[in-house]
Formats: sequence, structure tokens, C-alpha cells
Amino acid sequence: MLPTEKLDAVVDRFHQVEEMLCSPEIASDRRRFAELGRERRQLEALVGAWQRYRDVQRQIGEDEKALGDPELRELAEAELPDLRANAEQLEQEIRTLLLPADPNDERNTLVEIRAGTGGDEAALFAADLLRMYTRFAERRSWRIEPISMSESPAGGLREVIILVTGDHVYSQLRFEGGVHRVQRVPATEAQGRIHTSTATVAVLPEADEVDVDIKAEDLEITTAAAGGPGGQGVNTTNSAVQIVHKPTGLIVKCQDERSQIKNKAKAMKVLRARLLKREEEAQSASIAAERRDMVGTAARAEKIRTYNYPQNRVTDHRIDGEEGGGRPKYLLANVIDGDLDDLVTALRTQRTAQLLEGTGST
Repeated sequence: MLPTEKLDAVVDRFHQVEEMLCSPEIASDRRRFAELGRERRQLEALVGAWQRYRDVQRQIGEDEKALGDPELRELAEAELPDLRANAEQLEQEIRTLLLPADPNDERNTLVEIRAGTGGDEAALFAADLLRMYTRFAERRSWRIEPISMSESPAGGLREVIILVTGDHVYSQLRFEGGVHRVQRVPATEAQGRIHTSTATVAVLPEADEVDVDIKAEDLEITTAAAGGPGGQGVNTTNSAVQIVHKPTGLIVKCQDERSQIKNKAKAMKVLRARLLKREEEAQSASIAAERRDMVGTAARAEKIRTYNYPQNRVTDHRIDGEEGGGRPKYLLANVIDGDLDDLVTALRTQRTAQLLEGTGST
């Protein structure tokens, strides 16, 4: 049975939130308005599913009464199987929507990719992961904005940070955080031996200005001439920006743009996201443990996913295998080209099943 009292309370809360959003006092409070806006979006799907479920149950009740009417019996018997199946599907959807929502799921997301163990090959793999996420974003009509990038002298990337904006970005990318392992023959390997390298991925929800209170006196901002490729204009202009958040010691650097103002704005985005994550971790020991485990030390044994080029397969080590079999394998050629749909769906479905198992019927 569905918890009808709880669901009715959700409907009441939804209407309360809608009324509050129309209040001039709330509209003038940016933080509160943003919080209520997110709450409304989170409740909207559940309220809609509950309304559809009640409509279907009402139709089922009417058809069951009609079974006693000779003139309507045949029509009712034809409708009832589909109605009952629809009710069962809606009930499962409602149980899923009743799970505690992550307030970050709708946020834009910062993705940080860093070369791990493996030297030049790890840097090349980091560049491959950047292309993979870029193509995945293109498939969803998301926008990619480079924040900072450090290239490797031999090719590839030592480190790159991008901002991904669009619909429900964090909910789709949240499972990408961790150590990614690649097994392949490097282009520089004369003997054809397979090498194993890693890259780390960190996924951070973007913080709004109203989410994190950053005082100007807590910041130490310095500028310098940008280094690396880009020509004379880049290297002679003091456009690179470094921001030190003195209370926490966090350091953010950005030199991707020619404009000092743009680099400062990008650096502040990264700083806000890291401070928001830090704040969340301080509030919850479980989140802190999850964050510490996300990247680890980039050692090969800490992998969440393996990209095996000789066998053209990708294995995600967090996805349970079917009974009597091993973990599912995914075609590497498709995954590395940005087709992450099956992986993302499997990870989200598994997490939902675990949460439902933990919450029982409520």
C-alpha cells in the first residue's frame, strides 16, 4: 500500500510552496526563493504521479462496479487489465519518487579530470575522457565551458576542469566520480605490450552565489602572465588569476581566457563549488566518506571502471552482475564516443533499487 497520508501531505506542501513563491517577501530573498524553486521542481513530479494514480484508481473502481451491469460488463472487462497495469506502474514510480531527493540533482556540474598513474599514457587517457564527456554532453544538448586546462608536454592533459550546463546534469554525471583505468598498447610502445594507466574524475555540483557566503576579505587574489600555448598575447598579458580562500586554504587557478575578468569569474565558480562540497561533507559523515572514496590515490586497485581496448569492452566494477553471471560488459568503441546511456541508466537503477530496499514500503 502507498502511504496516502504522506502523499497528501506532499500535495499540501506543493501548494504551500507555490503560494510562498508568489509572496513579495520571498521574491526579494534570493536564497530562499532559489531554495523554494528547487523544492517545487522536486515535488512536481511526485504530485503529478500521485494525481494520475488516483485518477486511474477511480477509473478502476468505476469499471469494477460496471462489471455488474450487463450492458457495460464487456467494456469494463476490456479496460481493467490496462488500468491495473498502469496503476502498478504508477505505484512503482511513486515509490521511487518518494525516495529522498538529492538537492544537487538539477544543478550544473563541474567535472575535474586529472592524469593518474601511467605517465604520458595517463595524460592521453585523461584527454580521451574529456572527449567522451564532451560527446555525451552533445548528445543531451548540454553546454561545455572550459574552466582551466593544463596540457602534457608529450600530448594529452595533466588536468582539465569543465563546467557542464543543462537539464539534470548532476543526476546524470554524479556516478562518474572515481578512478578510471585504461588497458591498451600505447602509441609509443614498440614491443606491443599492454599498459595499464589511470585518470581520476571528480564531479562537483555548481554552487549558486546564494549557496555559499564568500567574504571579500577571505580572498587573496593574484594575477600573472598566462603560461603555456596561446601565442604572444596570452603570455604577455596579466590575465591568469589565482584565488586563495584563506579560511580553508583552497587554491584555484584559471588562465583559460585572455580576459582577467573572465578568468576571475571562472575561478570563483570553481571555488564556490568546492566550498559547497566542503560544506556538505561537514554536515554529513556519509557524504564525507563518499567524497574521500571518489578519487582516492588514483591507484589502479581503486578503479570504478576499466576501459579494455584489446577486448573492446568497458566494465563498471560497481554494477552488479546478473544471477549466475559476471558484470555486464559495454562496447568500448561506443562508450568512449560518448554513448554512456546504458552505463548511467544501470548505475541509477541500481542505486534506486538499493534505496528502495532500504526504505521498505514507505
